[in-house]
Amino acid sequence: MLMFFSITFLLSIILALICFWLPLTSPDTEKLSPYECGFDPCGSARLPYSMRFFLIAILFLLFDLEIALLLPTPWAMQLPNPTATFVWASLLIALLTLGLIYEWLQGGLEWAE
Repeated sequence: MLMFFSITFLLSIILALICFWLPLTSPDTEKLSPYECGFDPCGSARLPYSMRFFLIAILFLLFDLEIALLLPTPWAMQLPNPTATFVWASLLIALLTLGLIYEWLQGGLEWAE
């Protein structure tokens, strides 16, 4: 057991030392800048976001939640009364579809104004 722990400890030390010595570091201006994503770090941090972006995100979450709620529907066949489950699932799909159609007709899904 002592031999196992000593080999493990020795191997860990060797790998840690190789990890520090092996990589070649050549920092340039892009790597040294606080942001590597292309944004100008000297500009304002308070850029205005479009409310349409948040609307699309909320709609995505809503329909993602719908999929999570409808996932157990095929297993409803094992219930004593599967018809009630299918009616509720169909009602949920119809309600969300009507909401999507309303939002579409109101122009809420168009990105450009």
